[in-house]
Amino acid sequence: MLDVPEVRITRLTDKPYVSDGRWVLYWMTAYRRCHYNFALQRAVEWAERLKRPLVILDALRVGYRWNCDRFHRFIIDGIRDNAETLRGRRVCHYPYIEPQPGAGQGLLERMAQDACVVVADDFPCFVHPRMYRAVAPKLTGLTELVDSNGLMPMRALDRTFTVAHSYRRHIQKTLLPHLEQMPNEDPTLLLGNGPAVEIPQEVRRRWPVADLSQWEQQADRLLAQLPIDHGVGATDLVGGERAATDLWRRFLSSRLQGYRDARNEPEQTGSTQLSPYLHFGHISAAQIFHDLMQLERWQPGNCQPPNGSANGFWDVSADAEALLDQLLVWRELGFNFCQREPNYDRFESLPAWAQQTLMEHAGDPRQPCYQLGDFERASTHDPLWNAAQRQLLREGRIHNYLRMLWGKKILHWSASPTEALEILIELNNKYALDGRNPNSYSGIFWTLGRYDRAWGPERPIFGKIRYMTSDSTQRKFKVGRYLQCYGASS
Repeated sequence: MLDVPEVRITRLTDKPYVSDGRWVLYWMTAYRRCHYNFALQRAVEWAERLKRPLVILDALRVGYRWNCDRFHRFIIDGIRDNAETLRGRRVCHYPYIEPQPGAGQGLLERMAQDACVVVADDFPCFVHPRMYRAVAPKLTGLTELVDSNGLMPMRALDRTFTVAHSYRRHIQKTLLPHLEQMPNEDPTLLLGNGPAVEIPQEVRRRWPVADLSQWEQQADRLLAQLPIDHGVGATDLVGGERAATDLWRRFLSSRLQGYRDARNEPEQTGSTQLSPYLHFGHISAAQIFHDLMQLERWQPGNCQPPNGSANGFWDVSADAEALLDQLLVWRELGFNFCQREPNYDRFESLPAWAQQTLMEHAGDPRQPCYQLGDFERASTHDPLWNAAQRQLLREGRIHNYLRMLWGKKILHWSASPTEALEILIELNNKYALDGRNPNSYSGIFWTLGRYDRAWGPERPIFGKIRYMTSDSTQRKFKVGRYLQCYGASS
């Protein structure tokens, strides 16, 4: 049965499965996709083993922090895609959009009452760990958390890595066997002709299935009826697995060549732009790896001896090597930290040297010194920083390189390093489509010294933290068109 590797499965409840349950329940919360999904695959395995139908609870509540039109619309785009993909298959897909805070309370527990097994997504960040701990005592049978976050299983690592070089060297030594156990491309196609399932009427009355048939035409009206933050509007970016896959395929065909250099150029669309889709689980790192390596005609025997270098190990093109380093090292480094360090979002999680140097300079004069509202309104004296903030406000993202500068200057212009951290988290998580994610916390904390080393010369405010300026950025990159696009009058 264990086609899903055991290292990816964690028991949330220490209880046996219920042999006479009516169905297997997959509680989809982080991997909102139907393809390359180990958690969905595990639920399919249980359904086949127990000869029970599969029910997928694809629910969205309104009572999460930073809820807004932007995130709700992106998530519901994904729920709609799932409904379309699963239509006609031997699966009961149950989409539920909570209309008021607390209205969805009890839905999971009620669905679990009739379940042989509950399978859920093992996501180490934001509300998920707390949500799992809260619900565990209320579940009467076996509940499993399944890790489908990345190529390296989170629990295959027995320590927290503090620098990218050591993590890179480690995965070069240990990742290849895990690549032999990739998720199935489309697991629900593995379901046999088992019994159909009918959700009880009392459940449907209390928690009605969301009607998404007119979602594209009526999204604005439907969102306006929900008690969420309408001040953070939806962007033009469409969410969901279909949009993610289309974007990825376009990147492979037209932008992979030149990626290594273009990804840092503010006036080029050089990055994959997949980070929101990875965050909401609309595309899998496994699919990205599979498609990329197929294009590169890669074989496991091609790998070079491990050396911790960002180039050369995979023996593929330089652009593919650069993309793999972002996908397998920098992205998954954040999952390693969040899974192992519960205080990942606190100042105390920084390296000791970074905490010391920042606090030694906490009393240094700040001139200028801005408050949260000044930053949020893009009302600083720096046109380039303001442009980056406006991109975040409008599009839910900031260009790769400029996002680092954006974070560094918040440290520079805030009253203290701890206040800077609060502002960084608030702005990033409120507006960024890829916020509230291990990878975005890595970016925030990198600006304060995580995964970095002490730099000299020691400077006011920054101490030994790596220093960046808008002037040096403008000397390094062309930003004229970027400033024009996101200027005050644009």
